[in-house]
Amino acid sequence: MTPSLGRRLASAAYDSLLLLGVVAVALVLPHTLIGLLFHVIAPGPVLVAHLIIVLACYFLWHWRHGGQTLAMQTWKIRLTSVTGAAPSWRQLILRFLLIWPSIGCYGAGLVWALFDRDRQFLHDRLAGTRIVFKR
Repeated sequence: MTPSLGRRLASAAYDSLLLLGVVAVALVLPHTLIGLLFHVIAPGPVLVAHLIIVLACYFLWHWRHGGQTLAMQTWKIRLTSVTGAAPSWRQLILRFLLIWPSIGCYGAGLVWALFDRDRQFLHDRLAGTRIVFKR
């Protein structure tokens, strides 16, 4: 059974709050120290690449090891493949890459869940993954 849209969005909002701390430690702190010690500022593309790597590590590691981020654990939901097995690395990377345009296009990929027969987000449908209740 698919968790409600509200539960999945609440989990995403909670993950966003948790990621503030992760990004502060893994991105802001090192770049601030480098700037103070060496009087240099990393160019924008370096910062963006570093941010993408930090986010990818957070999501991909959690999804691969148990199928849940910290927020998903709290909301008792998990990520699986459409067959119910653990998603492959290909599916996880594809899902991570597809989330951003799904959200960035005015949330069209999220609105998709209102019309999808299984109430899945567009990025899950395309990646062959799904969010389910944790058993």
